[in-house]
Amino acid sequence: VQLQASGGGVVQAGGSLTLSCAASTRTFNSYIMGWFRQAPGKEREFVAAISGSSAAINYANSVKGRFTISRDNAENTVHLQMYRLQSEDTAVYYCAASWSPVLSEKVDTYDSWGQGTQVTVSS
Repeated sequence: VQLQASGGGVVQAGGSLTLSCAASTRTFNSYIMGWFRQAPGKEREFVAAISGSSAAINYANSVKGRFTISRDNAENTVHLQMYRLQSEDTAVYYCAASWSPVLSEKVDTYDSWGQGTQVTVSS
């Protein structure tokens, strides 16, 4: 599946931003979708994941209560709403798709990746 992420930009600390990821597949609701991020000099880290039916959702502790993941299976899109952004949230954000039957935080369980979109939080 091909993934196209968008919505990144520069935002002041405390602000909000919404990322979107469009998927080119006829079986979008079969995939677990995840968001990851990678800051300069750091490893790619898990942000959030959502099951095909949206029944199961998981967040990294660092974003819990500030970020919301959602999906629209009719539009083949997944979104990441980010609130109360902090400088530590600055990173390239990637959406990813997984065939795994369970939500996972591990990078290597995701099969397809988007190209990434830069989020910069200025203090």
